[in-house]
This record gives sequence, structure tokens and C-alpha cells, in this order.
Amino acid sequence: MTTIDVSPDRQTPDSSVAESVKDYYGKVLASSADLKTSACCTDAAPPPHIAAALARVHDEVMERFYGCGSPLPPALEGATVLDLGCGSGRDVYVLSQLVGPTGRVIGVDMTEEQLAVARRHQEWHAERFGHANTDFRHGYIEDLAAAGIPDASVDAVVSNCVVNLSPDKPRVLSEIFRVLKPGGELYFSDIFADRRLPAALLDDPVLVGECLAGALYTEDFRRILDRAGCPDARTVAASPVTIGDPDIERKIGFASFTSRTVRAFKLPLEDRCEDYGQLAVYRGTVPEHPHAFDLDDHHRFPTGKPVLVCGNTADMLGAGRYADHFTVIGDKSRHFGLFPCAPSDGAAAPGTGDPSGCC
Repeated sequence: MTTIDVSPDRQTPDSSVAESVKDYYGKVLASSADLKTSACCTDAAPPPHIAAALARVHDEVMERFYGCGSPLPPALEGATVLDLGCGSGRDVYVLSQLVGPTGRVIGVDMTEEQLAVARRHQEWHAERFGHANTDFRHGYIEDLAAAGIPDASVDAVVSNCVVNLSPDKPRVLSEIFRVLKPGGELYFSDIFADRRLPAALLDDPVLVGECLAGALYTEDFRRILDRAGCPDARTVAASPVTIGDPDIERKIGFASFTSRTVRAFKLPLEDRCEDYGQLAVYRGTVPEHPHAFDLDDHHRFPTGKPVLVCGNTADMLGAGRYADHFTVIGDKSRHFGLFPCAPSDGAAAPGTGDPSGCC
């Protein structure tokens, strides 16, 4: 039997890949308009409350933003949030408004040019928001301890099209679950590939900088995340990546890429969706979601309606930040076998090839 090696890459955070990324985002790109593909940007309209928060972010910060989604989860008031690869600070300043004066947002990035933009406007945003709760740190997402992030110290970790840029993705995910509090949430957008990509593509700074050469194969992402202690990650949204540049298409067009928003929790979950006869009822108390709450692409909870859930979903809703917004009925004292949990269209659950499970 062939064994696939998904152990940490044999590269340190200051490897040639990291240096290529720093150069591309710090010197090559002057604004998001310089990007050659849709991988590191999104045309999707943000929800109204995010759009309102974005309207209060400084123009220079907005111009230097590069991301592939909107990885900003709900129910963040008072939370401590860590933004990995924060760049010029766009999402940090949006999060600053979402967590409010009792919350805190820490941004970590390895690119000094980007951090200089973020820090330049800290006082401007503090005056505009009426509170100062942002902290920008230079460091590598593979070594959050060196950036001063202690164990079990943050409620949520977000990142926006950054994990693919790391030369050591297993170490990144391990660090994320180290710093998350029990019940904490990883909520991020990134680029995923439909196959393993040749390592030689990492020598091309444009392919790396455009978030393609380092994209994880979806199945390897699932395996690495499982080894980091999370056997059940959920896809919230997904969309195909468009490669419009002929030269890039020639080099890497043999593969297909998807931009996905994924959430995962630091909880003792099972590797399959098991049925314990539990129900979850959404109370409608998240201000931006009065009528329904979407956990992922196949779990929608209308306000006030009891919904059958698997054990993992019950724990995600009842043992973390969302517990105040849900009533979970039942426990795990009686088991009824596998839970019939799959996307509504009958397709396989993301990253599994298995239509019978969430994870």
C-alpha cells in the first residue's frame, strides 16, 4: 500500500517560499488591481453588517487588501480574535467593530510593508470607532508562540487566503489549535486544489503569490486537520476560481481550484456523524441572523424550529461561542448509529468523497 506523506514540509518559515511571498505582497503588488487571477480576491457582496463596517475602514487599508472570501464569523462581541496574515489590516479593522470595546483583535503578518500600512492608521480607526482594541505583530503563522500568542488564549482564529501561502501548513494548523480556547473556532477562507500539485510550481513566485501553487489538495487538508485534532471541518461556502491570465493557465491549468470558507472547532469531535437523537433549536438571537442560522452549506436552522442533528453538530452549537444562541435537546446516553448528514443536493460532504457524513 502506498503511504502519502502529509507531514510538515521540510521548509522553515523563512524559506524561499516565504521570502517569495513577502516580496510579492510587499513589493510587486501595489494594490488588489495588480492580481492576475480571482484566487486572492472575491466579487461576492458582503452581508450588510460587514459592508457597513468596511465603509468605515481607511481607503489605503482597503486598497492593499488581498483575500478570497469573507471569513468573519458571527457572534463575536467581546471575543478575542486572531487574524493570521492580516496584511494591511482590513479584516482586523472590521473585526475591531464586531468584537466591540470589550473585545480584542490581534493581527499577525510577516510582511513589514503591509504591517506599516496597518499600523499607520491605528489611531485613525480608534478615533472613528471610539475604542482602541487592535494589535499588529510581525511574525510567522507557523510560529505563533514567537509572536507572543499563548496557549488557549483566543476565541476565534480567522485568515483570508493565507494558509496556502505557508510552506508548512501542518505546523500552521497545529499552532491554530494550540492557541484556540476549548470550544474555540477556526473560520477561514482559502484556495483548495482538486489534486496534489507538483512541488516545482513553488519555484514560480507569481503562481505562489496568486495563491495557486501552494493550494492544498482537499483530501490532504482533511488529513492534516485530523492530525491537528479536528476530525470534522465544515464547508460554509465554495466557489470556483477563475484563471484569466494565459501564462498562468498554461502553467497550472491542468488543475481546478476552489475558494472555500471553512469552519472548524477545538472540540473532542468524532470522525463520523453519529446519531444520538439530539435536536437543536436556534433562538434567533444573533442580531445579523434573526430568521435563520447557517452552520455550513447543509445545516440551516430556522428560528424556533427543532432540527435533528448529529452529535458533532450538537457539540459545535452547544459547547462553544454559539451556546447562548441555541437550545440543544438530548445527550449522548443512547446511540442510534450513523446520522444521515449530507449536503441537500446529495453530493458528497466536502473533502470526504462520502455522502453519508458531515466531516
